[in-house]
Amino acid sequence: MAPIPTDKNNQLGLSWQDPAWVPHLSKENVLDYFSERSNPFYDRTCNNETIKMQRLGLEHLENMVGLEYVLLHHQAPILYVIRKQRRQSPKQVTTIADYHIIAGTVYQSPDLSSICNSRLMTTFHRLEAAFSEALSYSRYHPAKGYSWQFNKKDQKENKKPAKVKEEPGSSFQCRRVDVLLSTLTSKFPHKFVQTQPGEKPVPTQALTSAEVKPEKLANPAAAQPLTAAPRPPVANVTVKQEPKPPPDKRMKFM
Repeated sequence: MAPIPTDKNNQLGLSWQDPAWVPHLSKENVLDYFSERSNPFYDRTCNNETIKMQRLGLEHLENMVGLEYVLLHHQAPILYVIRKQRRQSPKQVTTIADYHIIAGTVYQSPDLSSICNSRLMTTFHRLEAAFSEALSYSRYHPAKGYSWQFNKKDQKENKKPAKVKEEPGSSFQCRRVDVLLSTLTSKFPHKFVQTQPGEKPVPTQALTSAEVKPEKLANPAAAQPLTAAPRPPVANVTVKQEPKPPPDKRMKFM
């Protein structure tokens, strides 16, 4: 990966990773991974580069004076902390910066001043946004002075989403639905039937069991069908008709 040109004094917004090294990272080779040429956090004028060219061990860093990188903490295979420091003597060093490697990605650890500045800037941004919104609701009248008007906000809150009008189904859709319902009913008959509206549904098995075939009676005479008793003869009744009145006599004109 090519190094990213940035300000060397502020590298808190940078990150670097080499995917080829990530599966093989360990505490023995993490400094070699950090000293890659494409790493923007690595300074090539350090003592680590000198002993690397001379093929010496890291224990020789204590006998040198100048800039160096050491492994401060490790929690393999996820976390590694590397410290950049300046050595004045074998027992006197000055810390310059810390770098943490999480899952193969290198970041510069922020100092206390950077953390405080970031939190303060976030707070000021939120306060400025709150004051700007409050200022948009203020009104001024020469006679009444300053006042607040929240009508726009109330209108936004009172707005309700318009109901979507449901379109009626076409005649083809209705017929098709009826055909599908009849097919499903024939394949999966109802298990309950409501004989009358308002009553509790009755299982269909109870209705079929109610139709019991007539049993054979012990007395064969009782099994004969019943015949209706003969009706008594009806007497002839004569209805007297009242005599019709005589027709009206009309005068004949000659």
